[in-house]
Amino acid sequence: MTTRASIWALALLSLGAATVALLAARSHLGEAHVALVFLLVVLGASAAGGRIVGMTTALAAFLAFDWFFLPPYNTLLVRNPFDWLVLFVFLVTSVVAAQLLYRARSERAAVERAEALREADKLKDALLASLSHDLRTPLTTIKALAHELQPLGDERTFIIEEQADRLNRLVTDLLEVARLEGGALPLDIQINAADDLLGAVVQQVSGRPDQDRLKVSLDDPATLSFGRFDFVHSLRIIGNLVDNAFKYAPPGTPIEVTGGVNGDALIFRVCDHGNGIAAAERDGMFTPFYRSPLRSSGAQSGGLGLSIARRLAEAQEGTLTYADRDGGGAIFELRLPAATP
Repeated sequence: MTTRASIWALALLSLGAATVALLAARSHLGEAHVALVFLLVVLGASAAGGRIVGMTTALAAFLAFDWFFLPPYNTLLVRNPFDWLVLFVFLVTSVVAAQLLYRARSERAAVERAEALREADKLKDALLASLSHDLRTPLTTIKALAHELQPLGDERTFIIEEQADRLNRLVTDLLEVARLEGGALPLDIQINAADDLLGAVVQQVSGRPDQDRLKVSLDDPATLSFGRFDFVHSLRIIGNLVDNAFKYAPPGTPIEVTGGVNGDALIFRVCDHGNGIAAAERDGMFTPFYRSPLRSSGAQSGGLGLSIARRLAEAQEGTLTYADRDGGGAIFELRLPAATP
């Protein structure tokens, strides 16, 4: 507040000082001299205080110009019609100059902010990559030691190994984010069959005690469906969606994964019978590190899975979208380019 008041005071004092100096030599000056000096004051006020200060100073300079330097003096009356033109041109020039200077300052500030954000983003990506890489070795060691101690019968070793696996998945996600942001994600795009990918999904959950909840099928079992995609990354997308369904859908309810070709797209859908996604969350759930405010902290994850899944889909010229399921539940749809083998 004090700084802002100081700028206003400085602008008015500058205008007052310029007016006094011009009055001392009024008999030797023409309107052009006065206009140029006042214009310099307006530009200085705009540079220091912004558009409002500049335009207010321009209006005050306009009044001072008329009052002190156009006959009859010490009145706002103007005797010579040409002087009206001088006043009008001065006012318009002052306002336009103040506006242009303000716009230039705003654009410069925006450019500087964008550059600072880019630099911060680069630093963040480098830090994520370095930190993630350095964490993998100690996590592997911790898990190995916990596995070796399991025969001793201490149940805490199972918890240690489980948490080490959880941290390792988080580290993997962080590395993936760094690769995606840096444009260094390796892709192996080939023609692959939908049923091979679905079979790999079944294999991923084969160790779960509730694996029977997963129901996998092809839209047209009599026809082989092919797409052009990276098999490993696509498996990770569907695997992440299936893991989320197991985590958030009510226990015992089925999780259905289907696949098939529709036009020029190979479409995979992961459907559950849970509560779906609240409308307030749908804009944010695909952003990195998103944490749902509507779920208990015990069910929260690192907030990277859906963001990575969508980015992996887009990297393969595909899409990942969400829709409500009729009767309740969620449908995540992965579209990849279809192909003819």
